[in-house]
Amino acid sequence: MDFGKPLIRGRLVKRYKRFLADVVLDSGEEITAHCANPGSMLGLNAPGSLVYLSRSDNPARKLAWSWEIIEADGALVGISTAHPNKLVEEALLSGLIPELSGFASLRREVKYGKNSRIDILLEDAGGGLTYVEVKNVHLMRQAGLAEFPDSVTARGAKHLVELEDMVRAGHRAVMVYLVQRPDCSELDFAADIDPAYAAALRQAMAGGVEAFAIGCEVTPEFIRATRKVAIRA
Repeated sequence: MDFGKPLIRGRLVKRYKRFLADVVLDSGEEITAHCANPGSMLGLNAPGSLVYLSRSDNPARKLAWSWEIIEADGALVGISTAHPNKLVEEALLSGLIPELSGFASLRREVKYGKNSRIDILLEDAGGGLTYVEVKNVHLMRQAGLAEFPDSVTARGAKHLVELEDMVRAGHRAVMVYLVQRPDCSELDFAADIDPAYAAALRQAMAGGVEAFAIGCEVTPEFIRATRKVAIRA
C-alpha cells in the first residue's frame, strides 16, 4: 500500500477523545489530525513522539490530516486501522499466506452472520467459501513480541463466535492478525488486558477457526505486509 503523496512529519502533542490528535508539524504549525484507531494505543501515544501524517485534498472532510505512523521503540509503527484490510488483500494476492492461496475470487465487506460484515470473503473454483477476519496489531510490551488486543474488544470476541458459526455451517473461517510494525517475530494474545477475548479465541480455534499473523515493513512512503509472524500456542 503506497501513500501516494509524501507523508508530513511532526511531533505528537496529545491524543484525546480516541479519534483526535494534536500535532506540531516540522514547519511549526499545530494541527488536529484524525486518529483512525479505536484502541488504547498503549505505548504508542507518548507526547513528543515523532509522527507522520497524510493530508487529504477533499474539501468535504472535517479534518484534512490523518495520523498514519509513529516512531516507537526505534521503529516506525503503523497506527491506522483504516489500512489493514487492504494490506491483507495485497498479501493474499501476492501469495504471502500459502494456506490461503488458490482462491478464484476475493470480495471485501460482505454481509454475514448476525448483522455483521466479513472483512474478506474468498471463494474457490468449486464454490467453497473462506471467511477472513482481519485485526490490526501494534502493541509490543516485550521486545520482538506483538500482542493483541491493546484494550477490551467485545466486538472482536463477537466476530470469533460468528466465525465459529461459519465453520459449523461447513465453511472455512480464518483470523489474520496484521502486525503493523517491523520489529516483532511472534504474536501472543494479551489475556491480562482482555481475558474474554483470549478465551473466545481458544474456543474458536478449538472449533476449527484458523489463525495466521503477518508482519509489515513500514516507511513514510508505503506499508507492506512482507512476512509471516509466528503465533504462540
